[in-house]
Amino acid sequence: MELTLVASAAVCFSGCTKGQAPSSRAQAPTAVAFGYLSDKAMPDSLTAIPPPPAQNSAAMARDEAVRRAALMLHDTDRYALAADDADRTQDGTDRAFQCAFGVDIDQQQTPILYKLLGKMRIDVRAATYPAKLHYRRVRPWVANNAQVCSASEQLVRNDGSYPSARGAVGWAYALVLARLNPSRSSLILERGRAFGESRIVCDAEWQSDVDAGRTMAEAVVSRLLTVDQFRADFAAARQEVVRSLKNSKKPADCASEMRALAQR
Repeated sequence: MELTLVASAAVCFSGCTKGQAPSSRAQAPTAVAFGYLSDKAMPDSLTAIPPPPAQNSAAMARDEAVRRAALMLHDTDRYALAADDADRTQDGTDRAFQCAFGVDIDQQQTPILYKLLGKMRIDVRAATYPAKLHYRRVRPWVANNAQVCSASEQLVRNDGSYPSARGAVGWAYALVLARLNPSRSSLILERGRAFGESRIVCDAEWQSDVDAGRTMAEAVVSRLLTVDQFRADFAAARQEVVRSLKNSKKPADCASEMRALAQR
């Protein structure tokens, strides 16, 4: 599961040895490979994004207002979709983008793309953790003793919400998949934005967490596009996608997803 991969990545990225608790700003060790990037090449979230909003600030008032609006979506199809988007497995994340992408993403049909996305996910999540561990921002549902959309959120209850690692993964997926299938780029990018919004609908994270996650996703994808191995895998994935779009059946049950996304 993604959570296991990230936990170990966070520990290494913070300069801890196995069995130690991660510190907020420990000295980085010698280069540690994550997915495509080493810790030396990883964008630093502590310098790439500002601190989270302070209490009683205008930015925090915006976070609260967005949260109140999102709470009105409880018990709707959009809330159910947000709970689906909370699935932290790679298969769960891949499924979230299949309708927008236009073809199933899995180990059988698109093995090259599946492997690329899996490695990229590790890099994106690892890049968020220096700031997560440093700020340790309390999640909205925890701060307000409220309901959260999925039992899996209990696993990260005490994991800082800023920046949103899951939102960052969704936006990174959108950026890469839009490049792989430009004819559907608008649909894919919109799904990436909705994936981040699902974190707010879930009450799992604040709007500013998701915004910062998007910034980190853009930084990581920009860096990945300079890495030879990523570029080679991307080129191979593009050919695989072209074949799949011609020869494979379309993802099922996309109409229900579209109805859910229409609820704002």
